[in-house]
Amino acid sequence: MEIEERIEFFKKQINLEKLIIETAEKSVKGVKNVLIKELILAIAIDSQKHANLLKALVALHTLPTPMIKEELSEELAANIQKHIDLEAKAIETYKELLTITVDEKEKIIIQTILKDEIRHHKILKTIHETIVKKETLTEEALWQMMWDDSVSHGSPGG
Repeated sequence: MEIEERIEFFKKQINLEKLIIETAEKSVKGVKNVLIKELILAIAIDSQKHANLLKALVALHTLPTPMIKEELSEELAANIQKHIDLEAKAIETYKELLTITVDEKEKIIIQTILKDEIRHHKILKTIHETIVKKETLTEEALWQMMWDDSVSHGSPGG
């Protein structure tokens, strides 16, 4: 599948995910059963996430990927690290909760949350390691790029 076809496919999927969200939201209007309502709305939230991820894929192929400035990168890295730490705490808490939960319905929901938290943790670590660190635009990198692209390397006229 060529890139243009993939982009069009992603766009169609975005529309499908939006339709799923609308359908889910309509289906729970007036539903008094909180468990059923919230489970369906949780699926709608996942569909919104899917649409966001598909938008990221479209952007990956259609928009420039600017480097992250050093100052912003440091702040972003710190915030992502805090998020990683919070996700680790959530994972620990849900694992602990599973050991004391006896209700099977509760276990299913907690296991679902735990799987999401584990996935979030892995994604955040990947973002932190591969995107933030590798796309940071440092002053040193700027000077190196200027030096590498310089014809004369500092001497007059070459």
